[in-house]
Amino acid sequence: MNKISTFDDWIEYFRQWQQDISYVPALLGNYQFETKLGELHSLDIEFGDFKGQAKWHRLTQIPNQSIRDALMNLIVYQSDTEFASVEQQRNLLDTAPTEYDKQALIRVNSEEMRHGWQMCYLLVNYFGDSGKLEARKLLERRAFRGDRLLGSFNAPVNNWLDFFTYTEFVDRDGKYQLTMLSHSAFAPLAESVTALLKEEFFHMFTGHTGLTRILRAGKIPIPIMQKYFNKWLSTAYDLFGTDHSSSAHWTYTWGLKGRFDEHEATLPAEKDRLNDLARSHYMAESDKLIDQLNQLIPADQPKLYAPDLKFNRSIGEYVGKMYCVTGESLTLEEYQKHLSDALPTPEDERILAEIIKGKDWVTQSQMN
Repeated sequence: MNKISTFDDWIEYFRQWQQDISYVPALLGNYQFETKLGELHSLDIEFGDFKGQAKWHRLTQIPNQSIRDALMNLIVYQSDTEFASVEQQRNLLDTAPTEYDKQALIRVNSEEMRHGWQMCYLLVNYFGDSGKLEARKLLERRAFRGDRLLGSFNAPVNNWLDFFTYTEFVDRDGKYQLTMLSHSAFAPLAESVTALLKEEFFHMFTGHTGLTRILRAGKIPIPIMQKYFNKWLSTAYDLFGTDHSSSAHWTYTWGLKGRFDEHEATLPAEKDRLNDLARSHYMAESDKLIDQLNQLIPADQPKLYAPDLKFNRSIGEYVGKMYCVTGESLTLEEYQKHLSDALPTPEDERILAEIIKGKDWVTQSQMN
């Protein structure tokens, strides 16, 4: 591959990436990839050691290399999730239950591609040779090879129950991450993610209405749905980072990434608990959404619930520890059996495939 010198060079890589993952550009219709900038919450830095100073608009205004490196790392990780999600979902286009769902998936994928495009625009135009190299590497990793940066974005999205649960819960984590970045001291990043957030809400809407339509149709067994909730919520917990994270401490201290409720917080930040606090907000919101879904389940059937924070964790203090979905400790033998009972199995995939082949396993969208 040739060296990237300009953003136009990167765009050529982007077109090649679309071909490599077999995403036919014609599917996107007249969708225009472009950079979009939203409004800043404040012209001044909102938190951390530089609070009250003017936000940085150029890399040379950032006080030291450690802050610049941390900023670039935040952008790289955010961008990696955008391209990965398209790779995870690209195989669902031919099995969409309705034309509305196919178009919704195409819109979600289009916007995820544009979000990655926007982040790479920042890398190429603000971060010199290092940024250009990282922007290229973002198009070389693949979710289906398992080399994306975060575990959630290497997990398979095999069917439309996967997709609706993913967009309900994993995209909701994206809302939290983008909201925290929207307060960044680096103005081009803050302006970029405020624009991204406006598009992210459709992704979450797609997930929640999709799960609602599944429950209204009543064809997919609740215990199978629960397994997909266990799969995606447990990995979404990981996306908030490790407990007592030093990197979260420093990105807050340097003004790069705020709290989810930074705009309304009245108390000083607990900088050693930033990830924990964001995750607790997320879990409370997820519980409310699940409560809404449970209103659609007949009284004689089991209700859906969020898995315990300790279940199936890949990072943090519970990684490698054996807890069931309701939080009790298990022996190794019990845990191995429990995983096959709590997470989707090949048999579950087979049952779902048969249901999805049929008609009316989701109700028609009112937007059709």
